Amino acid sequence: RLYVYRSYGIHWCANIVCEPQGRGAAVLLRAVAPTRGLDVMRERRGVVDERSLCSGPGRLCQAFGIDGSMNASPVGHGPVRVLAGVGVADVLVGPRIGISVAVAQPWRFGVGGSPHLSRPFPAVAAA
Repeated sequence: RLYVYRSYGIHWCANIVCEPQGRGAAVLLRAVAPTRGLDVMRERRGVVDERSLCSGPGRLCQAFGIDGSMNASPVGHGPVRVLAGVGVADVLVGPRIGISVAVAQPWRFGVGGSPHLSRPFPAVAAA
């Protein structure tokens, strides 16, 4: 299911819940390399630069039109779907961004060299 919430009362953020009800485990959707619907995303975000469309959880939600009305919707056959993609060879692992607890945990994953990351990875090893 999708867990949608406001961050700092300003931006919508979306997580994909990955454990059964009652267990706190989810993946924050932090950045996406947009491939379709760029005109709609540009209109929603008010920007032209492709890199600025979905590079950050708030930007991603705004570009995709994700808001609180989508909270608890199923992922797969709801308004947000995660589809199988092409394998990525260069997955980087590093510390999460913007947290103060468990900062040493390597819970951030991203594609090496992607211009769509909200922030670059520190020196990390490939997964």
